[in-house]
This record gives sequence, C-alpha cells and structure tokens, in this order.
Amino acid sequence: MDRKEHRLLRLGILGGFLVVVLILYLGVLYDTQVNDYNKYLAQSIRSIAREEKVEASRGIITDRSGRPMVSNRSTYSLTFDASLLQKGDDENEAILRLIRLCQAQGVAWVDNLPITAIQPFAYTVDQLSSIQKGRFMTYVKSLPDAREALGKYFLSHPEATGSAETAESILAQTELDQDAKAAALVDCLTADAFSAQLLEDAGVTVSKLLGMMRAKLEIPSYFTLEEARLVLGVQYELSLRKLDNYDAYILAEDIDTVFISLLSDGDYAGAKVSRSTVREYETEFAAHILGTVGRLQAEDWDDLKGKGYDMDDWIGRDGVELAFEEYLKGTDGRRVVSTNAEGKITGEYYSEEPEPGNTVELTIDLELQQAVETYLAQTVSAMSEEDGDYTRGAGVVVEKVGTGEILALASYPTFNLSTYRQDFTDLSNEELNPDRPLYNRATQGRYAPGSTIKPLTAVAALEEGVTTLTERLRDTGFWRYPGDPSGLGTYCWNRSGHGWVNVTSAITNSCNYFFAEMGYRMGMDTLREYLSAFGLGSSTGIEIGDSAGLLPENPQGQDQAPWAAYGQSNQLYTPIQMANYISTLVSGGKRCEAHLLKAVKSYDSAQVLAVGNTDPVDTIAIRDSTLQAVKEGMLGYTQPGGQLYSYFTQCVVTAGAKTGTAQLGGGQTNNGVFVCFAPYDDPEIVVSIVIEHGNAGAALASTAVSILNAYFAADDVGTAVIGENQLLP
Repeated sequence: MDRKEHRLLRLGILGGFLVVVLILYLGVLYDTQVNDYNKYLAQSIRSIAREEKVEASRGIITDRSGRPMVSNRSTYSLTFDASLLQKGDDENEAILRLIRLCQAQGVAWVDNLPITAIQPFAYTVDQLSSIQKGRFMTYVKSLPDAREALGKYFLSHPEATGSAETAESILAQTELDQDAKAAALVDCLTADAFSAQLLEDAGVTVSKLLGMMRAKLEIPSYFTLEEARLVLGVQYELSLRKLDNYDAYILAEDIDTVFISLLSDGDYAGAKVSRSTVREYETEFAAHILGTVGRLQAEDWDDLKGKGYDMDDWIGRDGVELAFEEYLKGTDGRRVVSTNAEGKITGEYYSEEPEPGNTVELTIDLELQQAVETYLAQTVSAMSEEDGDYTRGAGVVVEKVGTGEILALASYPTFNLSTYRQDFTDLSNEELNPDRPLYNRATQGRYAPGSTIKPLTAVAALEEGVTTLTERLRDTGFWRYPGDPSGLGTYCWNRSGHGWVNVTSAITNSCNYFFAEMGYRMGMDTLREYLSAFGLGSSTGIEIGDSAGLLPENPQGQDQAPWAAYGQSNQLYTPIQMANYISTLVSGGKRCEAHLLKAVKSYDSAQVLAVGNTDPVDTIAIRDSTLQAVKEGMLGYTQPGGQLYSYFTQCVVTAGAKTGTAQLGGGQTNNGVFVCFAPYDDPEIVVSIVIEHGNAGAALASTAVSILNAYFAADDVGTAVIGENQLLP
C-alpha cells in the first residue's frame, strides 16, 4: 500500500469514528431531552432547590344520597424544617422566635414533651399511652447522665425495671462488672414500669432532666427556664423524627394570612408555609358515626411508616374516619421548588401529582339522621327537666330490613365535630359532663332488653315445639317454679294476671307468666342457642365497632332460664344488636351484618371500588306460621285495645312494636327499651331505642312514631306529641 492509499485509509477510519461518535452523541442527547426529560430536569433543579411533599386531600364522606357530610377546606400549615437553616443560623433561636410569634398571634403549636410548659415543671409521663411512654423512655435512656442515674438505682432496686426475673439474672452474672450490670438493667426497663415516680426515685428529677436536655441540644444559657422548656418541646418532637431521618415538623396548622404575612416580613429561619387541608363538617349531626382525625403520632409511626405515610400526616382516629382510613387516605405528590439567591421561589415543578382520597358513601340517610337526633334530644331533655336527672343518655338505631344497612344511628348526648379539638378536655371530663357525650351508647352501651326479648323467646318456643299456636296458659299473676318447695317464682307485671293467653296474646299483653314458663320448658342452653343465632351476645359487624353484649347464663346451682326468657337475668345487649335482631326476625330469619358502607368511589366518581355487603351471613329457619303469630303479637301493641294504640294513631304507617323495662334495682329509675318495625305487611325498617332511666314509657313510643313518620312521610308529618310517662311492660 502506497502512502496515498494509507492516508485515505486513515481518513476513512477517522471519519467513521467521528460518525459513530456523532450518532452516540445524538442518541444520548435524545435520551436526555426526550426519554428522561423529567428525570434530568428534576436533577438539575435539585441542584438549586429542593423536593417537597404535596399533601393529598382526604376523601370526602357522603350519605346514601350523595349529600356531603365531611369534606375539606384549604388551609396553610407552618412547618419547622431544620434542613432549611442557613450557615450561621442558630436552631434554638429560630425555634424560640417562631414560638414567640405563635404566642403573640394566639396560634397553638404542637408540643408533646411530657413535662408541663410552665413552672413549677412536673412530669406528665403517667398520662401517656404505653407506646408514647416507650418513645419518651427511649429518649431519656439516650441521655448519658439519665442512663447512669437509672442504672445506679436499678442495681439496688432491680424489681423497679418491671422485669424482675431478667434483672435478677443480670445481677447473678459474675462475669459482668457493676457498670455492665447497670447498663443491662437499664436496657431491660419496660414501658409499663417507666413512670414519673420512677424517674424521681432514680434522681432524674424534672429540673435535672431539663438540664440534661439543655446540654445535649446546646440551649444557650441566656434562655430562661421557661424559654428553654418551650424550645425543648419542639426539639423533642424533632428528635423523634430524626430517629426516622425526618427533619420536618408541623409546628402549627390552619394558620391565617395575617400570620403568613408576619412570617414573610420577619424572615423566620427554618419556617416553611405549606398548603394543606382540614376537615370541613357539612353537618352538625352524626358525630359518633363520622369520628375524628388527628395528626399521626409517635405511637402510630411504627405501624404506618412503611405504608405511604409521613410522620405528620392526618389519619382517622375513630368512627368512619378510622374504619375507612385505607380508602380516605390520598396519595401525596412531590414537587421540586427552585429558589433564587434570596430564597424566593422562582418555579415549581411537579414530579408527581397528588391524588385525593376516595369518596366513602355511607348507608346513613342524613335527613333521617337529623330527625332522629332531634327527636331523641327533645325526649331526653323533657325527661330530665321533669325529674332533674341530667346524667341519662340514650341510643337509637334505624336499620333497613334484609340488608343490614344502618339508616340512622344516634347517641345522646352528642358533640360538635367542628369544635371537637377545642372542646375535648371538657368533653372528656366526667365531672363537668357526667352524661359522657363522647360515649357512643348506640354501639357500646349494654342494657338488659326487658320485654323486647319476648318475640324471640316466642320464636324459639314455637320452633322447638315446647308450645303450639293453639296452646293457652292461664296467667294467675304469679308463675311458680315447678317442684321448688320454697315457692320460687316471678310476678307478672299485671299482678292480677292476664287469664288465658296463647303465644300471640302473650306478646301483645307482655305476659311474664307465659314466657317464664317457656323459658323453663326450653332451658338455658336452648334459649342461648336462639339468642346467639339472632346475633345477640356478639358483634353485629358494624365497621366502627360495637360491644359484644352478654348472653344470659346459669350461675352454679341455679336455673335463670325463666327470667332470661322475658328479658331479665344477667343479659346485656346494645341498641344496634336489638335493631339487628328485630330485623332478622321480621325478614323471616335472614341475618345480615350491620354496616355503614354503601359504596366507595374514586375521587372523580369514575370507579366503584367497594360496596357494602348486604348478603345474609346466616339464615335461621322460621316457619311462616311462627313468624305470623309473632308479628301479630307485636301488631296488637299498636292497634285498638293495645297499650300503644293512642300513640300509633298518629303514625302514617301500620307498625308492630314491643316495649321493655330494664330493671336496675337500688331505687334507680328503670331503663326504657323499645323496638318496632314498619310497614307491618312488608317490613322495610326497624327502630330500636334505649333511654337510660326512661322507664318503658310513652316517651319512647312517641319518639318511635316521630321517627317512623320522618322516614315514611318526610316533611308531611310533624312531630308527635310526647305523652305522659306511663309505665309500660
């Protein structure tokens, strides 16, 4: 090859190489500019800015018709973020300035350090949950001087660790010196044993602990004791978050524009204002159903940190908010915020849009719920004004027959969710509020059913063959236990007796004699079997939780079946259990779980994600003849000659009903219990009512009529008049 050919070859190779390089360059450029544009944009912005969370709004809650019950209101929150501090900024000074601004503007800030905020300082450790205690205990043990003091104390008081056996084993280890034993003893301290008294006994007094914290966190000596305590409250919160590499801390929420302006004008280091939302309550009713939300606390973090939550997220605390947390929680977004040299925001770039939570549609009829709460409050208030008893409470449940859907659920007294946080201290103080407004009597209150259990006893007796539709018993006013020489027995509420009665007339007349005999014939085991089959003595399945109640049982050497058969003895049920049992009965034996969920829809309503289960969980075999006989007995209560006829003349629909008296003894006024269903021919809803110290009187019947009218006639029918409080069986 001559020189010229060699030169051409080299030029060809070089040219080919340059072409390959150009192709690779263009490929990388395309990939950077097109395929990975967002990725590299975010990376470039991060070099001059930061990535932030964009809080997703929580899902809304509606009633069965789509009427909003809980929505969201846009607001702003103040976050203290230590990573925003510039070189030369003092973290403690920055915190104190923010707290002083909050104080001046009347803005509450979050401080969970278990030491009172003003002198004389005192521990509040014993008011913490076990998890909160555990967090504080871990923090205290991280302070060398506190750890040393505890170790010395445990060497002479190993039982104080709460792990006496483990402590003794540590002390018995000869290979360990005293310092090693002390350290091991501190490590085996339990949260249950950790208390204010323990700290004091170990020499870790409040003043000493505050001193240790000041030293560790380098609180300047010129800070007063109260100033130091204020700063330490925030630093404690930051310390808990730093355990999980989380520097941001929401100091105050729902701040106004005036406060935000002061922040901007004052150049407060470490402060960041973020858009947020707070719950907006569209109704004053259904507080016990809807429940509350709160910021995630330290005790929640271990369970939730791997499930898409950040440490200051909102979570449901109780009620529907807690029960449907998985649906209501949205998915937070992310954005990259760029700033200039002065720290002013110059641009926002979303790397991930936030996605709001889903819409939870409840089975509740909001208009009916409002009516039920109003009528219940009127009834109880009238009773209390009459007899001066302002401690009584009440519960009402309205259930849709054959589905388990709860149309209304009310507990009296109630509270306002809009002011719950401000009112909580007073609401939870039983000295100020002996009627316990936070207690949900409709799902948690347990009461003897009284005579409202007689329709179930009748079903059991007929289905078990211990009586027939035609059998008649002569009620003399006193039922004697067969074969008992002591004359043991029970009086009928009508001491003169009802004469000859069959199963239907026994229900209508609420004849204790007849049902005591049925209880004796069946025995406790058979009676309990039927009570259990109808869902009594166990949870109804309602999503917000309920008490299981208590089935009757025989004490050793006794037979309580005759008394249990007409609703006395040692049995207790909730209003929601009573509603569910009556619904099961009048549906012909179809027992459904009580539930509040109608449907879950995506936030844009494009998808239905879940629906409430209306299928029966069990079907009890009840003959048509049995069902008809029992229903007729309950119908007799409301028809001419029946004890409730005067009240049900005002009802727009034919109904069956049963009253009950839950005896309390000790000179107390009996609880009043009431159940009913309507319409008679084709039952659609059932209502159960319990009023503490309400007897079995007219007020319950009148309230039930008002509820039925509200459901079946809406605005066409006014409130029924509460009659005199006559005693009914």
